[in-house]
Amino acid sequence: MMIICSGPRRLFAFVAAAAALVPFYSAHAEMSAWAENEGGRMRVVAIAPDAAGKIRAALQIEPKPGWITYWKEPGGNGIPPQITIAAESGVTLDAIAYPVPKHFFNGAIEDIAYDAPVTLPLSLTATGKGPVAIDAAAFIGICKDICIPFQANFQLKLGPAIQSHPQEEAILQAADARLPKPPSQDFDVTAHAMSPDRKTLSLDLVLPSGGPGEGKTAPDIIVTGPSGYAFTKQIGGKRDGATFKVDVAIGKLPKDYDISGKRWSVLVIDGERAMETTLAFQ
Repeated sequence: MMIICSGPRRLFAFVAAAAALVPFYSAHAEMSAWAENEGGRMRVVAIAPDAAGKIRAALQIEPKPGWITYWKEPGGNGIPPQITIAAESGVTLDAIAYPVPKHFFNGAIEDIAYDAPVTLPLSLTATGKGPVAIDAAAFIGICKDICIPFQANFQLKLGPAIQSHPQEEAILQAADARLPKPPSQDFDVTAHAMSPDRKTLSLDLVLPSGGPGEGKTAPDIIVTGPSGYAFTKQIGGKRDGATFKVDVAIGKLPKDYDISGKRWSVLVIDGERAMETTLAFQ
């Protein structure tokens, strides 16, 4: 299925007055207080920078039962997580990582999301010297029958790096364990090609041998192209032991979009294992 993250899909509860009154959740430790709304709660966790100024951090999101929150390409008209760091704080956001999501279907609507607590690892860099104060704003979508934009600001003052932070370390390590793995010899995309009409993307994969789906089921494949576009509809997939050949329907791309030189991403989920890699187009 092609998913374009624009246009009406669900009823979104935007309340301008409430959005303008976003509270700050401060802490003088390595975890902020929880920010809460109707559908769940979230907070920021961080550990003091290392000698190179690198900070390991994360946004913890806990949807309430029956609610979901979104992956980086949410599907339909969901809201992808957005995190910004105030420039004057002397901290920059280098990257956001995303644990393996799930597919949710409601008729013709497809969501790529999480229905359980999820932690998004953040890579930060402290650009100055001395004590570090993180001033972060998080904006996510959290949905049940309606989708509610959830925004909060967090401030953390990080203690010395020499201190032990076992609770924060455990949170960050658990989050890293849920990330898709890079390609390996037994799990990779071995070839890819876009059709001349740009309607299908052909993929050759090697899948984990002896996995639960071997010889029976197709892996779940999510191809992400231009920002706001995700493609999941498989055509004519054939699994032969550890190999899998399939076309992914691409459909309509942005007007005048030139794929030459672009790099797309693909996430492949096969049983309990997940792998994410990039696809380079010449």
